[in-house]
Amino acid sequence: MFAIDPVSVLLAIIVCLFLLNTFYDRKGNKYKNFPPGPKPLPIIGNLHILDNRRQFKTFQKLAEKYGSVFSFHMGMKKVVVLCGYDTVKDALVNYADEFSGRPVIPIFHDTLKGYGVVFTDGENWKVMRRFSLTTLRDFGMGKKVIENLINEECDSLVEVFKSYKGKPFENTLIINGAVSNVIVSVLLGHRFDYNDPTFLKLLGIVNSNVGVSGSPMVLLYNIFPSLVRWLPGSHNIIFENIQKLKTFIKETFTKHKDQLDINDQRNLIDAYLVKQREEKPKGLFFHDDNLTALVGNLFAAGTGTTSTTLRWSILLMMKYPEIQKNVQNEIENVIGSSRPQTEHRKDMPYTDAVIHEIQRFGNVVPNNLPHATTCDVTFRGYFIPKGTQVIPLLASVLQDEAYFQRPEEFYPQHFLDSKGNFVKNEAFLPFSAGRRSCAGENLAKMELFLFFTRLMQTFTFQPPPGVEVDLTPECGVTLSPSVHEICALPRN
Repeated sequence: MFAIDPVSVLLAIIVCLFLLNTFYDRKGNKYKNFPPGPKPLPIIGNLHILDNRRQFKTFQKLAEKYGSVFSFHMGMKKVVVLCGYDTVKDALVNYADEFSGRPVIPIFHDTLKGYGVVFTDGENWKVMRRFSLTTLRDFGMGKKVIENLINEECDSLVEVFKSYKGKPFENTLIINGAVSNVIVSVLLGHRFDYNDPTFLKLLGIVNSNVGVSGSPMVLLYNIFPSLVRWLPGSHNIIFENIQKLKTFIKETFTKHKDQLDINDQRNLIDAYLVKQREEKPKGLFFHDDNLTALVGNLFAAGTGTTSTTLRWSILLMMKYPEIQKNVQNEIENVIGSSRPQTEHRKDMPYTDAVIHEIQRFGNVVPNNLPHATTCDVTFRGYFIPKGTQVIPLLASVLQDEAYFQRPEEFYPQHFLDSKGNFVKNEAFLPFSAGRRSCAGENLAKMELFLFFTRLMQTFTFQPPPGVEVDLTPECGVTLSPSVHEICALPRN
């Protein structure tokens, strides 16, 4: 018996299609003044020049040749890439409506059926986003109540770190758990113990999907879904993971339905179920499938990027101990031994600058989530037809040489003036911009400040003896630190 290599099978199918596809791209030339780009090959387009693990690097290199607006063929699909702060901001802010669509991403469309808030479009997206923002505010996002909740989670995180007594440990699941518990408390009305098997399973699903989403087979699935869906490969892991997550969420909100009190809404699920009862006609938007997808979206989004940024923060403080010491000195001067509060931030310019630089340097979502044009649009002299997938490249914004003096380095002075005052940098867009900017931006900012200052106040972080700190990221849909161990040495 010979083992079947799914990639080889797929390549064989593509060759057959190439031979059959005599009329390839006849439509492709009908648009005059479409953005320029590298010449595509039949069927595979420009995939042969794409670094799948570091797509943003390929796009940044192509921008040097073709300019800040160019096209790229993902298979037979034409994609427009936007590079640099000026161009990305122009599109997402000045042409906010025109670039506010979301293209169909087959791996997520086939699992979520166009429901939820992240990978949905049109009226469903508007209704679910409006509900999410309103409900998150109602349950304390940006207010003292959520600040207290975060600080209580900081207490738990500190105790876990202390339990290692300065010995090396790997921190991914611990930090994931702390950050996740904040959004879980809003969604479900309670937190999990970090060692709860159900919680660990849910965190494992999120981590697995983030890792697998950047794999070659998922890329091929999104380009050739009708072919790849029948093949074995890592794309099937996403189907399995999302089904497990759906099952958990459905079991959870079924219990909430049985206990629902309209006059005592305890969490986001309760608020949704009340909307579901009130909606007329029933089932238009507030149905169970949308609830399942929405809770899954918010759980994953509220866990992934913030926890990854916090892991970057510890790794970078180990790499640059003098910066870590400067942060600790400012904490001692402003906060002392008191519990950090968000109001302290305005008096802590250096710490604020360091947190901003961690987000910039970490470059956690380099490609951004893909957008789509909602109508035909002429942008910067180029015609982009309705429904075109657009990549507003965040890496090119956060590393724009016109706005950051040392884009490849970790340099907190990007956000400080000559007198040590914090200064905003308009090209700082880690949460994107426009209609599709991150709905949880205010929550994430509060979490980053409170978790980071509390950890720096309580511990000094060092690598294990004899270990060199490696800043090489694990690349995929997100950029996260490679697996590493840390030593959290108590300061008191």
